[in-house]
Amino acid sequence: MAQETSQSSQLSFNLPAKLVNGGIAGLIGVTCVFPIDLAKTRLQNQLNGSRIYCSMSDCLIKTLQSEGFFGMYRGAAVNLALVTPEKAIKLAANDFFRQQLSKDGQKLTVIGEMLAGCGAGTCQVIITTPMEMLKIQLQDAGRLEAQRKVIGQNSGGKVNVSQIKSLTALQLSRDLLKDKGIAGLYKGLGATLLRDVPFSIIYFPLFAHLSSLGRRNTDGSSPFYVSFLSGCSAGCVAAVAVNPVDVIKTRLQSRRHHEDSYHGVKECIRRERERERERERERERERGRLMSD
Repeated sequence: MAQETSQSSQLSFNLPAKLVNGGIAGLIGVTCVFPIDLAKTRLQNQLNGSRIYCSMSDCLIKTLQSEGFFGMYRGAAVNLALVTPEKAIKLAANDFFRQQLSKDGQKLTVIGEMLAGCGAGTCQVIITTPMEMLKIQLQDAGRLEAQRKVIGQNSGGKVNVSQIKSLTALQLSRDLLKDKGIAGLYKGLGATLLRDVPFSIIYFPLFAHLSSLGRRNTDGSSPFYVSFLSGCSAGCVAAVAVNPVDVIKTRLQSRRHHEDSYHGVKECIRRERERERERERERERERGRLMSD
């Protein structure tokens, strides 16, 4: 009985500390990598007939030139506001499921760690889906603005872009709630689950095992550089694994002007495969013309 009380008090002590650490780490992470995330969103949303950016560096340079330094942080306020509850839910859920799946305090198996990660990823979409929905639409507004300017120049007329420039998270939230109710904020929920659940399944077990390979402090904890390198490696592997689903999610959650919109994961996959086949046929025709010349 005393042992159970000790374990419970230790858990209640560790959990708030993990939530605070996770929230601080999330805020720092958003601040540092948000411009790269903005470039990722804009590159993922480009279709072949409306390409404005050639690469990540090209996107960042053009964004800096046209929108200034703070333009690279468009949509960051949404992430900064919601990243702490997102990390709180994710870490708390992972710890909860690890505790439930462990037998008599024994070390979890890899399957158990994957199941705990699956539970954490499933719980976090409560916050992640509306956060990503608003963030993506704000991030992509600059690309749509630039695209409208190109269309206006090509057509010899002027295009009013003031509507895109004035978009804010509150306006987007109000419009979505007015038009579609709470479901509007959760558009792309299925794609978000397909991204976040596999990500957590890969990330948490891989991080734990990579961290266990490094040296330990005298109190049994991992040094900072071991945790840092383990987190970077696990995050890279998980991000690469789920990137195709992330592209689908981004395109589902975007506001599209002069572009096709998607109504579900299956439709998005089908139409992207059709576009890829069409691009392959165009490449074959181009090769045929070059060979005939």
